[in-house]
Amino acid sequence: MSTVEEAEQLLSRMTRGEKAQLLQRVVRDLGDAFPGIDTLVGVCGGDPCIVRTRIPIWVLEQARRLGASEADLLRSYPALHAEDLANAWAYVRVHRNEIDEQIREHEAA
Repeated sequence: MSTVEEAEQLLSRMTRGEKAQLLQRVVRDLGDAFPGIDTLVGVCGGDPCIVRTRIPIWVLEQARRLGASEADLLRSYPALHAEDLANAWAYVRVHRNEIDEQIREHEAA
């Protein structure tokens, strides 16, 4: 049995709280790696965005600040998955100043 298969078995026995704790540890361990988020020159003005969608992280964060729920975002952007939002929120936590600045820049435009 592979390590991933063992982890899947453990996950199936964990409570939601235990899974959340584990996810936080994994995020800390990965450091600045955010799967599913890319920053590419010439794509979305060089702002970080969800891969395969070109939805900038700042757009999702601004929508959340304005009261949109995750369910609202998933309905509004059918190409998004819940995992994309989890990655986006993790990115925002680590890069809050960058995202705040991007929101200010786009609001001023």
